[in-house]
Amino acid sequence: MSMKYGQVPGVDKPISRIVQGVIQVDRNNEEGAMAHMDAVLETGINAVDTALIYGSDAFLGKWLASRGVRDQVVILAKGAHPNQWRNKVTPYDISADLHDTLAAMKVDFVDLYVLHRDDEEWSVEPIVDTLNKHVKEGKIKAFGGSNWTTARLAEANAYAKASGQVPFAVSSPNFSLADQIEEPWGGCISISGSKNEAERAWYLEKNMPIFAWSSMAGGFWSGRYTRENLQDTEDKVYGKLVQRCYASEDNFKRLDRVRELGAAKGATVPQIALAFLMNHPLNMFALVGSANKEELTANVAAVDITLTPQEMDYLDLKADSPA
Repeated sequence: MSMKYGQVPGVDKPISRIVQGVIQVDRNNEEGAMAHMDAVLETGINAVDTALIYGSDAFLGKWLASRGVRDQVVILAKGAHPNQWRNKVTPYDISADLHDTLAAMKVDFVDLYVLHRDDEEWSVEPIVDTLNKHVKEGKIKAFGGSNWTTARLAEANAYAKASGQVPFAVSSPNFSLADQIEEPWGGCISISGSKNEAERAWYLEKNMPIFAWSSMAGGFWSGRYTRENLQDTEDKVYGKLVQRCYASEDNFKRLDRVRELGAAKGATVPQIALAFLMNHPLNMFALVGSANKEELTANVAAVDITLTPQEMDYLDLKADSPA
């Protein structure tokens, strides 16, 4: 069992291909949560995903300080999420959210600062200028956009190049083997499924690192759900989300094939679904919320699973057999 790593321009540390979501860590049990984060780092996962809106920044900062591991950990922090009053992708709000994140974590900088949403009513110029200001100040090493279209990323990076500034280094859309039926929350962007082939082709051409959120499709790839039980699920949060966003017949066909291939390889449903991302030709990092040591160990083991291009096509309903 070994972790694989990638690089992001501007970040001087290798970044684990699996990124631990801090929001899924049970912070109501602080001692257990701290121990879980210790286990995350011990497995070779050195990157964590957090966001101001999650309320997880202070816990993460406390763990980093108590363990003395800030230099080992790559922090992907998100800000500028809209609130009930307004969109927040503005120079003022980007700066305010970043400073709140730094204060909550009690750190001088974050490795990756990612805008949680986009607001196309704002031109890219002041957004790029603001983010570059914070790079120059040393408060962020690199930046990106979550739920940004490739068109907006291209526009922002064209301006960055023309003005001699640092471009968007990463993107964080939804991506998994499951094709989204509808967005789970407003303002979301997915690059899964046949309808988004052009988006994926752009990422492949640019080799831009992708930090894929809901890489396990909100739990669709947990192995808990079937055609039969999903309609009656007692899980009122994730079960209903899966029902609304992922419970299509095509996705259940993919699930059938995941189970089949998993049985042949001695792997679980979540492991094959995660291996699909790890074997994808895109420059992929998977945001995964391992909630306990068992899930953590299983997810890290998935990094070692090799899928052939034929098996990848079979899982994604593009081929009739895995061989």
